[in-house]
Amino acid sequence: MKLNIKCFMKKGLCVAALIFTAGISAFAQGITTANEFFKAVSDKYATFKDYQAVVDIKIGNTPMAATVTYMAPDKMRMDYTNPANQTIVYDGKKLICYLPESASVLTQDATGANPTTSEGLSLLRRYYTVSYEKGQGKVPLDEGSDEMVIKLILWRRTASESFRNIKMSIDPDTKLIRRIVATTPGGVVYQFDFKNYELNQGLTAKRFEYDIPSGANNYDNFLFAD
Repeated sequence: MKLNIKCFMKKGLCVAALIFTAGISAFAQGITTANEFFKAVSDKYATFKDYQAVVDIKIGNTPMAATVTYMAPDKMRMDYTNPANQTIVYDGKKLICYLPESASVLTQDATGANPTTSEGLSLLRRYYTVSYEKGQGKVPLDEGSDEMVIKLILWRRTASESFRNIKMSIDPDTKLIRRIVATTPGGVVYQFDFKNYELNQGLTAKRFEYDIPSGANNYDNFLFAD
């Protein structure tokens, strides 16, 4: 599913959640180029049947927090603790965003390649160039931090992509993506920090069913609304 900049900026939270819940990993010994390293991430991601993780989110200066759940090949759910009760679900066919503050439900039919799969990561390789941000060696996650990661940066190949660049920090010990930071052409920064992963729990499709709260205002095909 390819989104233009106008739609992304207008509906950023739901779209960013759909695109950037790929909290998976790979740290391949002997990889010498950033592109090969990133391909290893995609290949490793393809081996996961499901996962769950806690994610701290910051959009500009607005903090959020959620639990993200994924099941191969294309199901995703985010249950928010901040803002409380906010929910985003993608069942492989439809994207549902429940926004409790406005008692609104946004829905969108969204078939096609989901960027939270290995196929989606391959699409990022196609539309972005990949390089090491700090070289192949381990560097602190933040300045002065004891947590060491490998950092990649992806630059868009054309102006049609929703993000100017995407940064990924990969933990070389747990082999999981620790942080994703994406910057739009307008300078809005989306940051996702993943922790407390649980892998291959044997989840079923029932986990991704969602009953829309009664009384909520429903807006269909919101990505393409005026």
